[in-house]
Amino acid sequence: MKPLIFLFFIFSTINSIAQNTTIAAGEKLVFSASYNMSGLLTDIAEVKMETSEVSTSKNTLLRLKCTATSYKNWDNFFKIRDLYESYVNPKTLTPYLYKRDINEGGYYKFMQYKYNHLSKLVTSLKRKKKKDGTFWEENKTLKIGASSKDIISTLYGIRNLDIHKANPGDQQEFTILFDNKETSLIVKYIGKETVQTKIGNKECYKLAVSLKDSNLLKGENSNLIWLTADANKIPVYAKFKIPVGNGELKIMSATGLKN
Repeated sequence: MKPLIFLFFIFSTINSIAQNTTIAAGEKLVFSASYNMSGLLTDIAEVKMETSEVSTSKNTLLRLKCTATSYKNWDNFFKIRDLYESYVNPKTLTPYLYKRDINEGGYYKFMQYKYNHLSKLVTSLKRKKKKDGTFWEENKTLKIGASSKDIISTLYGIRNLDIHKANPGDQQEFTILFDNKETSLIVKYIGKETVQTKIGNKECYKLAVSLKDSNLLKGENSNLIWLTADANKIPVYAKFKIPVGNGELKIMSATGLKN
């Protein structure tokens, strides 16, 4: 179940990510995450995506925060307390700092990236919990490509694409840095589809996501995200299929939208 948020937090004629016209501070999206348990999709966790303004001595940044918390009745079975966050330029969503702090069923891992985009370097800190309860750390300096970003800033960035200009089958490749490795995320536009949600019936852009040279996401067009076909392009529904099972994310509420 470790890839749950990564998958979420997962177009040739679509323009590249440029100025941010979609995301503003104060946005809050709440989802229910379900997983296939013995053939039945069962709600196991709440997922929140929140944005806020953060001021430093030099800049004002936009904090993109994603959390996953298992429901209380599942804590004894498989307790989830995950945090993914990226601190980005509010105009371009270029990341400066990324943190990933996951605690799932006793498995603990922390990752931190500090970006130096001028030199195309990332200072990485990895911390893991060993079986005896102690921790070990690993520090690295990584060379990255000019367009490489973390999964959270990429996910929010996709919402700024000019998807309305795309034709079904158009796709674009994004480079994400995950677990100290650059990976290609491929996003393909399938078409428009109306989805019934807790916040009403929404006309959506239907997108298929996959990872290049990886079997983490199983099946062609089996990992899907629906973004509202409006100025906000919020994710309202997602389906994923991985080697150990499948699941869904459904939106429960959306507040503080920019448009």
